[in-house]
Amino acid sequence: MDKELWEKCVAFHGHECPGLAIGFRACEAAIQKLNLTFSIDEEVVCVTENNACGVDAVQYMTGCTFGKGNLVFRDRGKQAFTFFRRDTNEGIRIVLKAFNVGKNRKEWQEYLLNAPLEDIFDFKQPGYGIPEKAKIYRSIQCELCGEYAAESRVRLMEGKKVCLDCFEECIKYP
Repeated sequence: MDKELWEKCVAFHGHECPGLAIGFRACEAAIQKLNLTFSIDEEVVCVTENNACGVDAVQYMTGCTFGKGNLVFRDRGKQAFTFFRRDTNEGIRIVLKAFNVGKNRKEWQEYLLNAPLEDIFDFKQPGYGIPEKAKIYRSIQCELCGEYAAESRVRLMEGKKVCLDCFEECIKYP
């Protein structure tokens, strides 16, 4: 384990914890198995199935971010991360298989940081292809609240272009 890199991830995240350790080791595995380098643009894509602490390690270590569009949240509530390389079309799904049995928080974190990767994770082929590159959508002004929203998130309601907030509010309280 690269202790200096771990400390930088901790500084980025704000504290050390087992969740960050899971993401840190998943990234180590992805970097090793796919020969990844830091993603300046969208060369690497990560599909995360959780929005927990480990995702901060993904951002720091791989350069996959929501802002660039190469970090995709697929809400499944699983400690699973799928990494893709666009240049080679390779991908790997990394799923936590280890679970904490009787260890306190610090012991669990130390186990996650030091155990062999094969003891911590299952490595699988992704069940889907590489997500498309990020799209930039035109902004449309909501005809109810006046706020702008991405065109892909605007709905037509009674002939008016409305943002999702206004659309959902009107559906709840017709």
